[in-house]
Amino acid sequence: MSVETGGVDKRRLYELLWSTPSGPRRGPRPTLTIEAIARAGIAIADADGLDGLIMQRVAESLGVTKMALYRYVPGKIELVALMLETAIGEPPPPPAGADWRTQLDDWTREIFDRFRRHPWAHAATIIPRVPGPNELAWLERVVAALTGTGLTGDEQLDVAVLLIGHARNLAQHAAAGTAPEHGREAAFTVLVRGREDRFPALAAALRAIPPHAPGDQALDFGLARILDGIEALIAARAAGPAPRRP
Repeated sequence: MSVETGGVDKRRLYELLWSTPSGPRRGPRPTLTIEAIARAGIAIADADGLDGLIMQRVAESLGVTKMALYRYVPGKIELVALMLETAIGEPPPPPAGADWRTQLDDWTREIFDRFRRHPWAHAATIIPRVPGPNELAWLERVVAALTGTGLTGDEQLDVAVLLIGHARNLAQHAAAGTAPEHGREAAFTVLVRGREDRFPALAAALRAIPPHAPGDQALDFGLARILDGIEALIAARAAGPAPRRP
């Protein structure tokens, strides 16, 4: 899937994301809203991916001409940015009274669920774009959770990048049918069978999996290890520099 990025009007994109335009700049009285256009695009992308997202299809689903649609949204890249902003939505509030680790655990599972429901969003986040207010609100939750932990500002932002990368990549695998809930271990077992000499470590690991092990551990395991590392760093900062040897 791909999104063309050439010729985007960044000023117009900023206006679409951060302002509240009432409709097109010129012409007859507006009959559509930006949110309605974004949701029409989401419905198409959820079904057919970004490659199936064509302005003509969006216009037809809204009962307008393509030229009428262009009066609201200049092109596909602007439309995808609006779709992403609408699809991820505003972040839910953190659990009441939760510490930073519980907040980040909750945050990662919430953003994973957004990407899992909208598989095209993975590609939409790795193209040059102007982040919208909802995207920054998600980032705000991470930074707020880590405030006072001793991590520097750039480290707090790096934590957000690390967590969203974990959630986004697993959601992409889930959409592609390669995540644990789609029988990853079973698929590996079939491929390795008869080739144990070539893949001895993998064959041994597959044999060691309990017969009734839970199916989806990748999100839980990876998230716990990431948070363990962050917790160790925070503890080290709290302890201060190691004493020098005489």
